[in-house]
Amino acid sequence: MERIAKFLSRAGICSRRDAEKLIKEGRVKINGVILETPATLVSGEEKIEVDGKVIHTKERTRVWVYHKPAGLVTTHKDPEGRPTVFESLPKSMPRVISVGRLDLNSEGLLLLTNDGAFARMAELPETKWKRTYRVRVFGIVDEARLNSLKNGITIKGIRYQSIDATLSKQTGQNAWLLITLVEGKNREIRRVMEHLGYRVNRLIRIGYGPFELNELPLREVEEVPRSILQKLFPTKQEKSKEKA
Repeated sequence: MERIAKFLSRAGICSRRDAEKLIKEGRVKINGVILETPATLVSGEEKIEVDGKVIHTKERTRVWVYHKPAGLVTTHKDPEGRPTVFESLPKSMPRVISVGRLDLNSEGLLLLTNDGAFARMAELPETKWKRTYRVRVFGIVDEARLNSLKNGITIKGIRYQSIDATLSKQTGQNAWLLITLVEGKNREIRRVMEHLGYRVNRLIRIGYGPFELNELPLREVEEVPRSILQKLFPTKQEKSKEKA
């Protein structure tokens, strides 16, 4: 919630001071009722009018969790004509962008959002959101070598920061690993595992920051409830209430 004057200013109508003048002159309506005080709080869900014109602001941030299958590329248009993630989404969804990517053969949690600023924030290493994966590799895994990845590793001049990799299960020549990292450089897990002598034959992302794949079925998409987003990313006003 925010004061109506701030709302009008953020919508590009006028300054906050001029917004207060508009209110005093009876030129602002909320849900058809003339506004009487600039102290009124709004959420943006109301019908807000100035001089009879409805004011639209940027749509609220929305986030979806999508269970990506292997075989889809994370792009809106693929020059090679391969099927894309966005072509597989329900027609009822608005236009969205992905938070980071999963390559063609990778599976699992892919975050989608209508907010470019949210996507950039979530992708930055400085945000320190952990990405967690279940990874199947071919080879007999040496746990000591996995543990050494916590110190980071340099491969062909590229520095990869600390990676937490643990052995979950070894069955014959195949092993399942649980891998958590922060940076998420292009094909990072595949390149690091190859450097250690293991070939990745399945990679499933199960967590990205505070979001988890859980039991979401393959190819299904589920919107994160607004109440959850508000708890995860409280507004400045909500933070001040918590401190009070």
